[in-house]
Amino acid sequence: MKTYDGPVSDHFDGLHFFDPDGVPPKSLGEVFRWQFGGGRKRETWPDWVPSPHADTPPARVDGDKVRLSFVGHASWLIQTAGLNILVDPVWSMRVSPVGFAGPKRHNDPGIAFDKLPKIDVVLVSHGHYDHLDIATLSRLAKNFAPRVVTPLGNDLTMRGADPTIKVEAFDWHDRVELRGGLAVTLVPTRHWSARGMFDRNKALWASFVLETPAGKIYVVCDSGYGEGKHFRRVAQAHGPLRLAILPIGAYEPRWFMRDQHMNPEDAVKALLDCGAQAALGHHHGTFQLTDEAIDAPAKALVEALDAAKIPQERFVAMQPGQVVEI
Repeated sequence: MKTYDGPVSDHFDGLHFFDPDGVPPKSLGEVFRWQFGGGRKRETWPDWVPSPHADTPPARVDGDKVRLSFVGHASWLIQTAGLNILVDPVWSMRVSPVGFAGPKRHNDPGIAFDKLPKIDVVLVSHGHYDHLDIATLSRLAKNFAPRVVTPLGNDLTMRGADPTIKVEAFDWHDRVELRGGLAVTLVPTRHWSARGMFDRNKALWASFVLETPAGKIYVVCDSGYGEGKHFRRVAQAHGPLRLAILPIGAYEPRWFMRDQHMNPEDAVKALLDCGAQAALGHHHGTFQLTDEAIDAPAKALVEALDAAKIPQERFVAMQPGQVVEI
């Protein structure tokens, strides 16, 4: 498999990307310890938990309004200034290298694929299967031929699987003009990337700061918290932020997950660090990637907000099909 080849930088050593303020991903030995070691407590999710919501979005949203529709897990439709943007689109039943095994959906996407408006831009944060779904990207390419913006190296994954995907790859801190006064900047995030056993960190990962007529939206698809440096730096470089989209799920056991996934307590800290006016919680309740119960993230978010004396309405855990307008 062809991998990224580019100049050495402060986060690329010539072969692997790395986070100067992060830690390497867990070793395969630690993966086996989590999966097969004694004392593991993996909560059982119900087979199917339908969302009470379903969305049929408009063809376009014009003016200075932003319409955000939660598709599920880390997938969003963001509509503003006449542009339709998908984030980490996954409509597949499984997030896995194979179709017969791996994490499976526990609810339908909040928007049926055939109800999508014409998609202009797709943002893909990194290469993990629950974020970069080739089957969905190929369907989007066939139906809409959108422009796909992604961090370095993920373009090779997409183009190698389907040359019709119109993908462009960018580095951290690159600002990409979209259309109609909209732009997106790729910003560092505390995570890692891989598609298989032998390509760890050979493609880059990122969060996004989307400039809209209603203010800047900070889209964090996957991240650990660490010491909060990444969130404070985004506040300094890109603030003020109108809205943050923050992950709140896939966090147990903490000894294994804390460096790559935030729990709700971490996500509340991230909100305070980045200074966004409000936040929407995602990355929970659709695919069971880790050990916590399906409803644990939403419950723990309420507790974390109460503990931090933050009003519940400032940070809401979303369900597929829910819509927020700003």
